Amino acid sequence: MATRIRPSTKRCAVIGGSGFLGRHLVERLVEKGFSVTVFDITQSYELPGVTFHQGDLCDKQALITALKDVSLVFHCASPAPASDDRALFQRVNIEGTHTVVEACQEVGVQKLVLTSSASVVFEGTDIKNGKEDLPYAKRPIDYYTETKIQQEKIVLEACSKKKGFFTVAIRPHGIFGPRDPQLVPILVDMARRGKMKFIIGDGSNLVDFTYVENVVHGHILAAEHLKQDSPLCGKAYHITNDEPILFWDFMSKVLVSLGYDAPRYHLPYMLVYGIALLLWLLTLLLGPLVTIKPIFTPMRVALAGTHHYYSCAQAKQDMGYQPLVGLQEAISRTVTSYMHLRKEA
Repeated sequence: MATRIRPSTKRCAVIGGSGFLGRHLVERLVEKGFSVTVFDITQSYELPGVTFHQGDLCDKQALITALKDVSLVFHCASPAPASDDRALFQRVNIEGTHTVVEACQEVGVQKLVLTSSASVVFEGTDIKNGKEDLPYAKRPIDYYTETKIQQEKIVLEACSKKKGFFTVAIRPHGIFGPRDPQLVPILVDMARRGKMKFIIGDGSNLVDFTYVENVVHGHILAAEHLKQDSPLCGKAYHITNDEPILFWDFMSKVLVSLGYDAPRYHLPYMLVYGIALLLWLLTLLLGPLVTIKPIFTPMRVALAGTHHYYSCAQAKQDMGYQPLVGLQEAISRTVTSYMHLRKEA
């Protein structure tokens, strides 16, 4: 019988390493002395110490090749939440994650850290200082979230101390930072089209926005503390900036820093939500005949008009988590990286 080579503890893989969060994670791992393998459908950059494998997440043989001699895997791959491609969510978040778990187990990976989402417990109503013991949403706010719930269950249920396969899920909320392809570009685009004049509700709702470096820090801490006798095994942890901010204050800070007007006019929350719900029903009914893409969906209205912020107490206790970059500094760094989107430009 062939002797099994123990994977190097300084070799790791980042699945989805070409994406926004994935690339920031890869760069930090390299700084910490890791040899990193990236597995993704595309390659968007080159970096010394990083090996790229392009492939389909559902191709187990391709994954097995990429994960050879790797002891630690970060699974960050997921379509953007704004996508409306249900088949893609199903394929990547559910089928792909099943394949990742199977490939990890077959090649002897010891640790799997999943990028989940705090939205797995959010149903469109207020969450204040939410803890990890909240139940999964019975009515997820969108299909993306529905598949993220299934994804998290797949990974956490695979944890087996007996087999030496340890898993943990990180639940960030409202990730932003330099190179973010979603939040700031979409915000600026809406401002340029005159769609950011209104505040939904009374503007008093607190939310979490989390700087990408802090999300990366949470992932690496989880990997470092994930071991046989660790409380992390098979658990999920909220990772945020730990500084809830008024949703519309955050939007205003970003917009004003880039030369755009802050939202000023208030619209009743229930009125906007009702209109969004009606438009959503129309898209379902008329979908086979005409393409309708409403700006305000029930999900977006709920995210803009309710409280949703989460406690990091468990992450602080079990892995010593503290945000590395405060919220104001994070906003400043992010805005500076988007000067090409200033109003004058």
